[in-house]
Amino acid sequence: MIPILTAGLAPAIALLCFFYLKDDFEQEPIYMVFRSFLFGALLVFPILFIQFALNEEGFVTSVYKEVFVQTALIEEFLKWFIVLLTVYHHIHFNERYDGIVYATAVALGFASAENVLYLLANGLETAFLRAVFPVSSHALFGVLMGYYLGKAKFYPEKQYFYLALSFFYPYLLHSLYNFILLTQSRWIYMLTPFMIFLWFLGLRKIKKANQNQGSYFRKNIA
Repeated sequence: MIPILTAGLAPAIALLCFFYLKDDFEQEPIYMVFRSFLFGALLVFPILFIQFALNEEGFVTSVYKEVFVQTALIEEFLKWFIVLLTVYHHIHFNERYDGIVYATAVALGFASAENVLYLLANGLETAFLRAVFPVSSHALFGVLMGYYLGKAKFYPEKQYFYLALSFFYPYLLHSLYNFILLTQSRWIYMLTPFMIFLWFLGLRKIKKANQNQGSYFRKNIA
């Protein structure tokens, strides 16, 4: 049990530390980040219940419904909703980069709980691939979600536009990820360049969030 918990949690915690330490300005309180991580982990239970109910009711009749509704839509919407509900209006969400920290914390909380359940059912043999693909992809979807949540928070004139993007982009990329995984027999050869693209995009958004944060900080102390 301990090896499975370690293998299931370690990649998510390592990634969360990486994104947390990428904040070039004021880093968030640890308890707030852990709180978001815990909320994300608890999301796995309602999500699994909804997905099970859809299967039992015969809704999932094609790979497209499985890809675009059962997994990507439900998971990304509930992660997005929990970030909005628990941290978006919180006093500690006071910088552009904070959206990335909290959204990735929620995403990695969910990914770690899902990972532990998967490893319990299937064994440790898949732990490495799980860390490289599902856990990392959830983190990077969280980066995109958080980037646009940060823009929505600090550009109120376009708030609803950026809120929509903060859900739409993770949902779209998650759908593409699942589509490749479920429709390609040699999925690893297509998911590998897709993951490289996600990392490039995620790191670019992190850099832009920090640069814009610096510009905003300098303007407000000048």
